[in-house]
Formats: sequence, C-alpha cells, structure tokens
Amino acid sequence: MAVAPDGVKDGFQLTKEASASGPVALVVDGAQRDLAAVPPGGSDVHVVTQTDELGREIMRHSAAHVLAQAVLRLYPGAKYAIGPPIEDGFYYDFEVAAPFTPEDLERIEAEMRAIVAENQRFERSEPGRDAALETFVDQPYKLEIISGVAEGADALEQQGASGATISLYSNRRAGEDEPSFVDLCRGPHVPATGRIRAFKLLRSSGAYWRGDEHKPMLQRIYGTAWESKDALNAYLHRLEEAERRDHRRVGRELDLYSWPEEVGPGLAIWHPKGAVVRKTLEDLSRAMHHERGYEPVYSPHIGKRTLWATSGHLDFYKESMYPAMRVEGAEYFLKPMNCPFHVLVFRSRTRSYRELPVRFSELGTVYRYERSGTVHGLLRVRGMTQDDSHIFCRPDQVVDEMVEVIDFLRALYGTVGLGPDRVRFSTKPDKSVGAPELWDLAEEAIPKALQKAGVDYQVDAGDGAFYGPKIDVDARDAIGRYWQLCTIQVDFQLPERFGLEYTDEHGARERPVMIHRALFGSVERFTGVLVEHFAGAFPTWLAPVQAVVIPIADRHVAYAGGVAQRLHNGGVRAEVDDSDDTMGAKIRRGQLQKVPYMLIVGDAEASTETVSVRPRSGKERRDVAVGDFADTIVAEIQARKLDPSY
Repeated sequence: MAVAPDGVKDGFQLTKEASASGPVALVVDGAQRDLAAVPPGGSDVHVVTQTDELGREIMRHSAAHVLAQAVLRLYPGAKYAIGPPIEDGFYYDFEVAAPFTPEDLERIEAEMRAIVAENQRFERSEPGRDAALETFVDQPYKLEIISGVAEGADALEQQGASGATISLYSNRRAGEDEPSFVDLCRGPHVPATGRIRAFKLLRSSGAYWRGDEHKPMLQRIYGTAWESKDALNAYLHRLEEAERRDHRRVGRELDLYSWPEEVGPGLAIWHPKGAVVRKTLEDLSRAMHHERGYEPVYSPHIGKRTLWATSGHLDFYKESMYPAMRVEGAEYFLKPMNCPFHVLVFRSRTRSYRELPVRFSELGTVYRYERSGTVHGLLRVRGMTQDDSHIFCRPDQVVDEMVEVIDFLRALYGTVGLGPDRVRFSTKPDKSVGAPELWDLAEEAIPKALQKAGVDYQVDAGDGAFYGPKIDVDARDAIGRYWQLCTIQVDFQLPERFGLEYTDEHGARERPVMIHRALFGSVERFTGVLVEHFAGAFPTWLAPVQAVVIPIADRHVAYAGGVAQRLHNGGVRAEVDDSDDTMGAKIRRGQLQKVPYMLIVGDAEASTETVSVRPRSGKERRDVAVGDFADTIVAEIQARKLDPSY
C-alpha cells in the first residue's frame, strides 16, 4: 500500500516495471481501477500483480474478453452474453448456430493466441445509455443488460441517488483508430492482451441465459489462465488428478452409491459399502455431539404451510422448496430445513435462564429443489442429511457458544485431516427479515467470536442468510481445492417470529438467541469431499472393508475364516476372499478396492497361527501373530489414525 502523490499521471508511474508478470491493475481507496487510471493525490493505492489472487482474477476476466473477440472473428453472426472470471478460470456464453465441438475450441484458442500476440490495448469508456444501446444494437443480451442497468439507475435517481455507470472496454491495436472489439464491462482489465501469457480452453457446455430454463439455451466455453506456463501446467495436472479422484467415478468403482434414473436427479441410493462409510461418519457425529452436551431430537419430513409461513421460508426460500401437497384441505411442504422444528421443541415448555444454553442436534434429512442441470453427484443434491444443530442461548452467551462451535469443528475435521482452512463472515443481504438493531447485534457477535477463537477471516458483504449473518467454512483437500462445508449462523429473527422466551433471574421474560450450525454441512457432501480427498483410500477407521483375508488354496479357507472371525469379534470389518481366482487376482482386487490390509494365509501361517500382512501401501510383513495384528488394527481404528500402523 502506498499513498499517491499529487500530480501523478497514471498507475504506471507508481511502479518501475510493467512486464507481463508485473502490475496489472490498481486498488485505489479500496476500489479496483485500471492501471491507466489517475489516482487522486493522497489516495491509498495498492498495485495488483498477476501473481496476486485479485491479479489472476483480473487477468482471467481479460482472457474472457479475448475469448469473445476470437469467437466473433470466427463466427461473425454469434451473439455474446456474459463472460466473468470464476475460480481458477473464466467462461463466456454465446448464442451460435450449433454447439461447439472440441475442434472448434482448438480453432478458437488459436485465434485467441493471435489476439494476444497483437497486444491490443484495453481501453475504458463511459458512454451514456443511448450510445451504449447503439453500440450493441445487434447484440440482444447486451441490450438486455444495459436496459437492466438503466432501470436500476432510474430507480436510484427517483430516490435522489446517482444513477449506475455504464462502462465499455474496447480492444484496440496499436496505430489503429477503430477498436477491433467492444464489450460491456465493469472492469478493470490488464493493460493489453499481451499480458495474458498462459491460458487454455477446457470444455464447452449448454447453459441457460441467466440460469433460467425458460430462457434461451446458450453455449458456454470454459477456460483457464495463469501468470506463467509452469503455473498453467501445474493446474492442468491438478485437473487430471481431480478427474482421477472424482467421487462419482470412485464411488462406482468401490460400489458405494448410485443415482438410478427411476429415483430422479440429486437423490442418491447408498449401497452397503457406502452405507458403512456414511454410518461411521454419522456415529462419529452422534458421539461427539453427546460428549459436548447436545440433546438429540427428531422431526418429521413435512410440515404445514403455517410453519413455513411463520419461519419466513415461504417468503424468502420458496423457490428452493418442493411444491405443496394438499392433504385434508391443508397444504404441506417437504422440509428444506430442520430449524423450525427445533424451535418448536424449545417452545414446548417454559424455559429458565438456568437451562441455557440448550443445544439440540439431529441428523435430519431435508429436501431442496435444485435444477437438474445443477445437481452434481453427492456434492449438490436434492435430498440431503444435515448434522443439524441449534443452540438457544442468552445474548451474553453467544460469543462463547460460537467459540465452542469452532472448537468442535476443529476436532471433528481433525479426524479426517481437513482444515478448517478458510473462513468467511457473511453480512446482511438485501432481502432479509428482522429489525436492523437485531442484525447489528448479530453482526457484532460473529467477529468477536472469530477473534476470540483465533480465526482469520474475510468479509463477504451481503451474502448472509435472510434471517441472520453467517460464517462459512472451507476445507482444503489433498490436491489443494477448497470445499465449502460448515455453516454457522447467528439468528435473532426466528426466536422473534415464533415468540420464544425464557425467564431471567428476575422473573422477566426475555428473548433467546438462536445459533444454527451444521458442521459436516451435509453428510452427502462431506462424504463426496472425503472420497475425493482420499481418492477412495480411506483411513482404516473409515474404510468399508478394513481387512480382507486371502487364502492361498482351498484348504486354507477354514483358517482364513477363523482369522476373519477373530478380527470381527474385535470390531474390525473383515472379509474372506474365498473366490476361485488366483491369489494374484485376489490381491489385485483388494488393491483396486483400496482395502487397508490384505492378510495372506497358507500352510505356514495356518500351522503357526500367523498372517502375512500386505498393507495397501508399504512392504509386506510375514509371520505376524494373529493376536498382535488384531490388537494393532483395533488400536488404529479406535484412535482414528490417519496413517496405517504397518
């Protein structure tokens, strides 16, 4: 951060270099600006480089513009819509005569390289709305966006506020007066296309305009861009690794779960082995909740309209709810959340301040309507089971209760070797319920709790729930990807809407505060993330089959069964592979199924009551006493060790 001197010409004067790996934009008094912008004297200025996360985002946004320019060069009749940066990349949506093919993407990428080689300047302008409409007279999606901006500006002006700015970015070759490409964009962008040095188009797919299935289907091209070829190649390697770890693929190979067409999108069927993994996680959750003073509750899967009207879900969440069912003249809805039921449990009798905090927990299944095009394996579903808990406490207990929740989160995630690695504090959204002073109280409590817990966080302004601000927690997996899992919310609104009360030490009636929290997020999503995190090679305590006993010949089957039974008696999930396959085939099958331990038994082992231990990774150990192995694996399971004992 630096202070801009008076009389500075533009951002280029604030740095000695303007190389391809150097500065790309400015942040002036907290606002993003092009490098060509003139910072006011005395303003706080931060120079953004391509190696900053913000710099990468700006570079990727610029790459999206180059993609659009390339498509319009190759497909002159194409209509272009929007092209934002996204995590690790960018996309752009087009209306074209036919879907793009892989060969089309190769041609488009080659054209992008030509545009980059031309080193065209990105130039910003702010025309009036009429001039902007004229610029895009043949581009209906741009016209729709401009009209929306104009309507918003009119509404602001009616309220006495200034209207929204319409800004354009033109790509211009050196020495030419007319731009070669113009786009509607807020910016900023890199100074010139030559700064985009390492990029690749990845794939194309269909995408509805504005995500609405009632609007035109467009063709979306995805790409990625990085500050160097080495960074690009490293990312492409991560993509290959992510494909290998895809939980849908791994789940099919390990026979964990499936999504039959007869059931419908986003609704998983759990097979026996997958159910073991799920049950193990659920048992862990129940045990840890019990240890921390949570009381279990159960709630139905449906509720009457009056419940969801009182909670506010019908006003603020109905688009994500399944349609009503009419029974005996009343409307019932599948529950999208468990919280209103827990509220009713609290309200079922008089509560004293001495009881608080009250902590209810439930592994409750909820149903949310996600468009079929957005569901994705276990990671985005229509039916999910949340480790849902709600804490009812006094206002003076909120900070300490949230600190305890964060401590709980660390302990739970630690069992699988995950973060938390990134925390976001989301504040009041535009569409919300409740008195402003209650929101203020809630938004004061969360930063205090995060600071007390020693958690670094970033603020996501306006991204809170309709009933309260929240904390979102991301975990980083084995290949560096961030997954949003846990959510913690402070809620002053539902206690108000349902009239919750407790009696204080003076006999007066007071309103409790409600903390919503789901540490897994959902069992489905958490399982999917773990499958990809471990690539299906679960630690022994979580593996669906923890040991498989492999007899060398038929005469060793009985002894193998005895070994498996002894392990089973100790709580180990053990099987015998007594198939007619060769021993080599059985070992390969065990490896493919990612079983932590294969125990080979033959004449020598049967005569000495030993096993040859062949771990999933590591060297084989011979002449291990069955009792010693049983004791070791049981201890490994009970300690929930992440690394094998052998």
